[in-house]
Amino acid sequence: MENEASENPQLSSLESTDLAFSEGSQSLHKPEPLDKVLNEMNKEIKNLLSKYANILSERAAMDASYVEELDGILKEARTIENHLKQKRESLKQRFAVITNTLQS
Repeated sequence: MENEASENPQLSSLESTDLAFSEGSQSLHKPEPLDKVLNEMNKEIKNLLSKYANILSERAAMDASYVEELDGILKEARTIENHLKQKRESLKQRFAVITNTLQS
């Protein structure tokens, strides 16, 4: 490589440094075995799925609490509705009594 640089003056010192770095980095970086990479990916996928499952569980619990709250509100609304119907019937009866009294 140094011979190339001395024979070819157009090859800059930057290019020769890049070539030396890339050749050196190839010897330093050994590719990991496929099994190891797959195992790490499998662990990461399981971790992400676990987090997703936890989020879904929390949301399902929150939705269930909303349903319970809405059920309570509906129960209270039905109770109030029944009470108002009873009051209306009571008032109808009182007005009927008053009307009969006035007509007599």
